[in-house]
Amino acid sequence: MSSSVAPPVVPQTPIQPTDLPAPGPRRPGRLVQILGVLVVWIVLWLVLRGTNTLALAEADLTPFHERINDLRDWVDANRNSSPIFLYVFNEIRVVIDALSTALRHLIAVPADGETIPTLGWLGVTAVFTFIAGWLGNIRVALLTAVGFVILGLQGLFTESMDTLAVTLAAVLVSLLIGIPLGVLAGFNDRFNRMITPFLDFMQTMPSFVYLAPLTLFFGIGLSSAVITTVIYAAPPAIRLTAHGIRSVNKATVEASQSLGSTSWQTLTHVLLPMSRRTIVLGINQTIMAALSMVTIAALIDAPGLGKTVIKALQSVDVGTAFNAGIALVILAIVLDRTTTAMAVRSEGVTQKRQFGLAARLAQLRRPMVLAGAVATIVVAYLSRVYVDLAIFPKPASGSPLNLGRLISSGADNATTWVQDTFPTLTSGLQEVTTTWLIDPLQSLLTDSPWWVTAAAITAIAFILGNVRAAIVAALCLVLVMATGLWEDSMITLASTLVATVLVVAFGIVVGVWMGRSRRADAAIRPILDAAQVLPPFVYLVPVVALFNPSRFSAIIAALVFAAPVAVKITADGIRHVSATTVEAAVAAGSSTSQVVRKVQLPMAAPALTLATNQGLIYVLSMVVMGGLVGGGALGYDVVAGFSQGQLYGKGLAAGLAIVLLGITLDRVTQAASRRVGRPGR
Repeated sequence: MSSSVAPPVVPQTPIQPTDLPAPGPRRPGRLVQILGVLVVWIVLWLVLRGTNTLALAEADLTPFHERINDLRDWVDANRNSSPIFLYVFNEIRVVIDALSTALRHLIAVPADGETIPTLGWLGVTAVFTFIAGWLGNIRVALLTAVGFVILGLQGLFTESMDTLAVTLAAVLVSLLIGIPLGVLAGFNDRFNRMITPFLDFMQTMPSFVYLAPLTLFFGIGLSSAVITTVIYAAPPAIRLTAHGIRSVNKATVEASQSLGSTSWQTLTHVLLPMSRRTIVLGINQTIMAALSMVTIAALIDAPGLGKTVIKALQSVDVGTAFNAGIALVILAIVLDRTTTAMAVRSEGVTQKRQFGLAARLAQLRRPMVLAGAVATIVVAYLSRVYVDLAIFPKPASGSPLNLGRLISSGADNATTWVQDTFPTLTSGLQEVTTTWLIDPLQSLLTDSPWWVTAAAITAIAFILGNVRAAIVAALCLVLVMATGLWEDSMITLASTLVATVLVVAFGIVVGVWMGRSRRADAAIRPILDAAQVLPPFVYLVPVVALFNPSRFSAIIAALVFAAPVAVKITADGIRHVSATTVEAAVAAGSSTSQVVRKVQLPMAAPALTLATNQGLIYVLSMVVMGGLVGGGALGYDVVAGFSQGQLYGKGLAAGLAIVLLGITLDRVTQAASRRVGRPGR
């Protein structure tokens, strides 16, 4: 029997209130701090309004802009004599130009001395239909054939094939560069760490900013457009190839190595086959990025649908722009569905057991592919020999098959009807938003002394993020001032912030709905997926039709462009909130509104900040593009730099200012995201 001795009881001395440390002053929350900064900012704006604003007239240049012009003149003068141009840039340009021109002559425009392209419209349609069926399936092949016929009925077959040729040239070069780099990044951790910041930078910068610097080295033309597209489209191929290589089961790799396989054999027989689905997904993303960029590169003379859209937008020809926009959508759908079907086939999903008609078709696949190849060759030959089969037959003006005329006139009539029937939705909404939201914020940013604005933005960056974010913001703002485009940068920032607020609000409303309802998610998510594959120019067309060219149009286009990504991130954040926590809140008697406001939104805060970050990047990209439709500011400066030689330096400086704004917004929101996700924030 064991016995235990109770420990002696230590008398406890009651803690007196006077023994507790005196509570320190309570630190105000971040929202209160930001409100305090805004109050001080507004007071200083009222007192110092209109002083030290660093305004610059539209035609004025700073010494920095003139030095860039001098550099451009020096490059033009030495392009054919300087070794760096003779043996590097000019050689690259010649190779890219030869590849792009060859593809254009193959499917789009005749070569010198020819009357038709190498493949006429019927041959092109047959070839791409066969490729779609061979890589994907019969449904994608039919989609491709129908899509190409519709392009012809729209009267835009040549322009569409021009866009397709330039896109294919850029994709070929992107994959030749991207896949080897991705494989190297998948194998080598150090290389992966080294290249990741560059990929992040390339994927977060607005597509507009790629145009100006490259024209300095390669001039304005087809080769610059393709090289710009390559730089924009290569990162997805690199990143997803590396991800696919790294995702392969290590045990499988070790088993291959233990059997004596060399590194090359392991790569070609294990790693690449097992990561094929991810690599094909990277090809899909590269193609879609290339198509998007090729349309924008029309600003530097890339041929195709982009030129048609830009000319129509600049002349407010809504019908023509809408017709060309639909052609871009058709191309995007055909390319996306073909590569998606290719990805599914690469995974072997179609090899699963099939029954009935599907099983019989699967057995006939090889004979059908061979028959299709023979038929394609015959049709391509006929379209080469007979001119009537090489040029798409143009429908009569009054024919119901003249889809281009029907779409254009329908868009014009619909625009007029909407503007006349819903004036509140168009002019009223535009006037209210501009008067009460855009103008006050723009005035605060542009009419305050530059040092007041810079100090306020830096302080807000510190409150939302941390010291590093504030330092980055301050440094970027100083550099923005050095570009000589402070006022235009602040106008762009005002439009970006207004659009971001709208995007976040829309993202929260729809994202919460999708996150709480599987049915809503199933209905809305396919629409968002489809919206994300469309080229940005497509979003400008209906907005201009409804609201005419203005800052408001650029903001609405940015809202439509950025909303899908913000909605999807928010919905995923809401869905990943612990179901147990939500059930506990419901069991405690909380209403639906209380559950959303006090449980789901606070617990999904990291996702909301990520949605804000991505929304900002997308919005900035579209806002600067809005310079084409009356958005003005930095976007207009970039466009004017391409079209007016004396403003080239100013356009290049505007591109630099856009990059600096993008870095500022990205770093501040990323720091805020990390702070929100940190425990005990």
